[in-house]
Amino acid sequence: MSDEILKVNIGGYPAELPILPLPSGIKIAFFNLHGDQKLTEHCGKVLATYLSDCDVLITAESKGLQLTHVVARELNQPFYAVARKTKKLYMQDGIEVMIKSSITTGEIQKLFLSKHDVALIKGKRVGIIDDVVSTGNSLEGLEEIVAKAGGIIQKKAFVLAEGDAEYRKDIIYLAHIPIM
Repeated sequence: MSDEILKVNIGGYPAELPILPLPSGIKIAFFNLHGDQKLTEHCGKVLATYLSDCDVLITAESKGLQLTHVVARELNQPFYAVARKTKKLYMQDGIEVMIKSSITTGEIQKLFLSKHDVALIKGKRVGIIDDVVSTGNSLEGLEEIVAKAGGIIQKKAFVLAEGDAEYRKDIIYLAHIPIM
């Protein structure tokens, strides 16, 4: 692991992100909510203030899960939808979409949504939540699955906008990080 770090203020929360090289040769500031209860709570509570007009939330596994859990709790929403990257046994009657590779995975993936989550989204104002938006490929997959489920995208919220994503006018984010 690199000793380089990027200091960033995430909606009033100071964080230090390690700078890591990707196989492509670019470097990114690595952001990981897994296991960081205090940061996850902070980010979820701040994002919830922007998403109060959403009827239901959706995220893709796995880094957005605990973040979306906090936002749903703050908005008093008992359920949120989870787009999975593998088709689980209980999802045989759900829907799926193909997504282009993201900056960190580098490969084409699928997203799967259970019948329960399709019903949860249908006809509702949906808030898409994830940890980082960069190329927008994962976001496009979530947008497609919401549309296929019959939902109406109300907001798209992220903790961080990476690289040129900071110039997007259709998203909410708490801080920007560069691609190096």
